[in-house]
Amino acid sequence: MSLYKFGPNDIFYNRVKTHPRCSFFIYGAKIYYNNQVSDSGSFSPTAKNVPSGHLSLYEINVDKEVGKNSYIYPFITKEGAGYSLSTVSTTKYNNTFAYGDKVTGSYPFSASISREYYQLGASRSRLDTLQNTLNYYTRWSDHYSYSSSLGLKASQSLGLISVPSIFYGSSIKKGSVKLKFYITGTLVGELNDTKQNGELIQVSGSDYAQTNGSASVAGVVLYNEGFLVLTGSWALEATARDYIADLTDLQTSSWQYFGVGADDGINPTSGNTLHSASFELIFEGTNYVPTITMFAHAPKGHLNYSNNPTYVKYSQTAGGDCPIQHPYTGSIVYTERKDIKIENTISSSYPDPTGSFRKQTFISKVGIYDEDMNLLGIASVAKPIKKLEERGFTFKLKYDI
Repeated sequence: MSLYKFGPNDIFYNRVKTHPRCSFFIYGAKIYYNNQVSDSGSFSPTAKNVPSGHLSLYEINVDKEVGKNSYIYPFITKEGAGYSLSTVSTTKYNNTFAYGDKVTGSYPFSASISREYYQLGASRSRLDTLQNTLNYYTRWSDHYSYSSSLGLKASQSLGLISVPSIFYGSSIKKGSVKLKFYITGTLVGELNDTKQNGELIQVSGSDYAQTNGSASVAGVVLYNEGFLVLTGSWALEATARDYIADLTDLQTSSWQYFGVGADDGINPTSGNTLHSASFELIFEGTNYVPTITMFAHAPKGHLNYSNNPTYVKYSQTAGGDCPIQHPYTGSIVYTERKDIKIENTISSSYPDPTGSFRKQTFISKVGIYDEDMNLLGIASVAKPIKKLEERGFTFKLKYDI
């Protein structure tokens, strides 16, 4: 094996910026992520043991039978160092567990979008925590303001859509957010952040919806935090539906009801007028992937000897039955023979004789080692590269962190 050290111009560090697309379709209290249907398991309703539209964060307990105590779970033993799981409070850790007890958690963990709806004047602790963030965003649009002439988010009726960061990475890409509102499969309204300043503007829809709210702002996006605040209250259709799970009080469709059924406890049934409503949320995330680019050189005149036994000519002996490639060894000597013949593998136009002898090897893998000779990775080529003495090669390797 030949080892070469990377030179000062052989390693480059950069960062790749990607924009993965995400879509969530909500219908009948179910969420469908990127149009994927959950695979059924042999021992569980879904193969990954998470609800439809959810990502399994670790993909642990795949197709484990529910209720059979067969789940893999995290645990830690209580010791003097005080280490515990983040889901166990300090008070519970100190008062409930004795030293030597096992502190356990539970899998699977999953993530998906969720919706909260706040009626007029209702308490909204989750939204209240975003007050400073919303006011900070007013430098881009006045519609972010928590309290202004455009609306009082502390008391008005509105919807809040939460998007976990696992779906968008560092931030949601500006200008990529789309919300589509369907009734019986027909698009009645669409919002886009066309100005790339967080304003969700109604850009299309039915004649009824466009008459009431064309080019109006129905909400705002917190790009870095992953929240959508929907305040649009104009009607998108004439029919009243049960958007707040109260059959005695029906509401006309509007943007504040967008996403009903998305982990909000409301389950539209076939006998409910809400059953005909469906919703789609589309956006692109922003991910930064650190990348190392390395150039591994195979110089001319190098790497033309192989330790493969088939590299030397077969059946060479040094007298008797001793193979000639074996070294002479003794108490004071270790000598390798210099007259070992190499098998000629150069091709010829004729089956016999072969072509003129030339040293020839084939490079199939490139290993990357650290300074302590620990193997970090192996790059394999699709087809072994023929290496002759007069040929030099440079292999470009990329490693994503």
